[in-house]
Amino acid sequence: MEKSYDLLETRSAAARSTDLARDLPEQIMRAQNLPGYAGTLQGCAAEAVTTPEALADLPVLRKSDLVALQSDAMPFGGLTTLDASGFDRLFQSPGPIYEPARVAKDWWRLGRFLHAAGVGADDVVQNCFGYHLTPAGHIFENGADAVGAAVIPAGTGQTELQVAAARALGATAYAGTPDYLKVILKKADELGVSLGIVKAVVSGGALFPSLREWYTDRGITCLQCYATADLGLIAYESAGGEGMIVDDGVIVEIVTPGTSNPVPDGEVGEVVVTTLNPDYPLIRFATGDLSAVLPGESPCGRTNTRIKGWMGRADQTTKIKGMFVRPEQVADFVARHPGVERARVIATREDEADRMVIRVEGEASDVAELEASARDVFKLGAVVELGADLPRDGVVIEDQRSYD
Repeated sequence: MEKSYDLLETRSAAARSTDLARDLPEQIMRAQNLPGYAGTLQGCAAEAVTTPEALADLPVLRKSDLVALQSDAMPFGGLTTLDASGFDRLFQSPGPIYEPARVAKDWWRLGRFLHAAGVGADDVVQNCFGYHLTPAGHIFENGADAVGAAVIPAGTGQTELQVAAARALGATAYAGTPDYLKVILKKADELGVSLGIVKAVVSGGALFPSLREWYTDRGITCLQCYATADLGLIAYESAGGEGMIVDDGVIVEIVTPGTSNPVPDGEVGEVVVTTLNPDYPLIRFATGDLSAVLPGESPCGRTNTRIKGWMGRADQTTKIKGMFVRPEQVADFVARHPGVERARVIATREDEADRMVIRVEGEASDVAELEASARDVFKLGAVVELGADLPRDGVVIEDQRSYD
């Protein structure tokens, strides 16, 4: 492994557990003192929340909750330890959701990812993330500052000017969405311009294997990270490693979509993140993304948990017979029946009409009772099929209807 970013990323499992047993209760207590957590965390014994497993007893905070809290208590819903004037940057993301930030060194922790991608003090980073209202441009600039790299705050669009700036200023690294670098490089080819970009750090979209290979063929090492405006860095790739390494400033759980219940390691579920950031202590924040834990440690030498990366969206809300069916309803249906271990709603068409089937895994045997319960939960009639062996892919609502 190359020189580590800091001592956190190569800690032993025992050292990581010891640090977490100290830091996590402090973060819970911090959150308990905030008005945004009134009624959700006040009854929690913070000193007992010393492991990721102990977090499972706490409620999940969803994006919809965040929007509602912010509408009641502007601008940050009573979830920050500082007033708006105590932060350095204030952002608005779609929703709208308002996010705070500071310019302290590596506040979003992106420096860890850029270091893993080989970006450092000898690099000039062409930062093609947006800078207007939304925070992505500033997030990556903060990370570049942390590793000592120079930054061209290029933003989005104006591809010919991007090519000119990259050439004139000697850009060696690109930061932006996965596909826009290809646009820049192809424009450079059209103009007969040779660029010196040999590293790419990307996020905000899928990095398809074919696109990564296209960059590799041009001598560019392209790595991706998983980050959000609310949480900062969640997980990141390293050279030669499989999957994504969880950042040391967060705790990641994988839960059954629509619930707060962790799934066994290796199963697909919704990514729920607790951040240790003292300025903005988000506790069990549901990202709405699907992923799964990878076994073992990365061969690069970093020792934290790995996840498979982005595997789709957990919000599988589907309209059936004119009614929205949501993952939370599936979870409610399962919770009502001790003999039901798992359930999956299937939306199909029959005789030009929507049909709802619920496949049930477990020991339940009373179809009539389950169908009556389904009508109560979903406000729709459904056909219940027993004896299912459901795949562990995080899907609880499957739409099999053809829209061609």
